[in-house]
Amino acid sequence: MPPSLPDVQADQMTVEQWLAIRKEAAVNIDPETAEVFWEYGSVRDPYGLYDLTNEEDNVGRNYFARSPGSDVWVHFGDLPKATREAQSWLFRRDSNGSASKKKSNPK
Repeated sequence: MPPSLPDVQADQMTVEQWLAIRKEAAVNIDPETAEVFWEYGSVRDPYGLYDLTNEEDNVGRNYFARSPGSDVWVHFGDLPKATREAQSWLFRRDSNGSASKKKSNPK
């Protein structure tokens, strides 16, 4: 599970710094080797950074990826477009949330 900003001490970094770490990590994620998982949560605020009201929020599946050995999980929406598009066929997501590599590209 990716840590959210509330899991980090408030005096350690700002929201902008925390998001910058994910932005930097996103460009280094290789879709061939990435670890992927999903969880149910706020699709409007996948990292849990903001205090949204029930009217503002919407719950659904959030997909995250990280480089092997990294502790920085990145929401798929924050991945570069080419990486995000590669992920859509490279991994099969099953009903329990685990991901496994497909044997071949279905296209």
